[in-house]
Amino acid sequence: MDELLTMSNKEITRLEAMQRIKDKRLTQKEAAGMLGLSVRQVKRLYSAYRQRGAKGLVSQRRGKPSNNRLDVGVLQQALDLIQEKYADFGPTLAHEKLKEVHHLRLSRESVRRIMMAEGLWKPKRAKKPSAHQMRERRACLGELVQIDGSDHAWFEGRGPKCTLLVYIDDATGQLLELWFVPDETFFAYCEASRHYLERYGKPVAFYSDKHGIFRVNQEQTTGLGSGLTQFGRAMQG
Repeated sequence: MDELLTMSNKEITRLEAMQRIKDKRLTQKEAAGMLGLSVRQVKRLYSAYRQRGAKGLVSQRRGKPSNNRLDVGVLQQALDLIQEKYADFGPTLAHEKLKEVHHLRLSRESVRRIMMAEGLWKPKRAKKPSAHQMRERRACLGELVQIDGSDHAWFEGRGPKCTLLVYIDDATGQLLELWFVPDETFFAYCEASRHYLERYGKPVAFYSDKHGIFRVNQEQTTGLGSGLTQFGRAMQG
């Protein structure tokens, strides 16, 4: 009675290729390209096929335990420790404790699987990224200039903490003005804007964040006057 072989889809594909090589309907080089293997690997497969037939293409590890399989005693010890001491821990922290305190040699992924199987931890669903449509850059230099301030210890202790005002052209990404000031204030932006205007002229528009210098935040002022801040009125002059 013929022996019944269990083959994976990949092994069946290789068997078909070996049969075609035997019938001289396919070269070993062509088979290598089709199977994604090197010619040397195809030669080795074909040699095994000629010696043992289809059986020579079946993995010798099938049905055998993995060499990387953890010892059952280690797994049980890890589970007992997790349930007793670390049931409210996440897999990463539990793995660190098992390794550092109890000297158990197992991977973080193994700890994660153990805790999931016992219902001690559930993976959080990844949040779907917000779909923000990218705004197209402006076409010409000076059409839109982004202005912002960054408060930071720029001089790393060699000087006082200060704010860097930055003017960036939207079309080119070019830094048009950098100015260090003590604080992000109306007068500081006026001074930096004067430097920019003297060098590049008046832009079509400035684009800023929601800092109080650029936004009217008081509800009672809505609908009154121009709706512009002091800086906005200054830039219109």
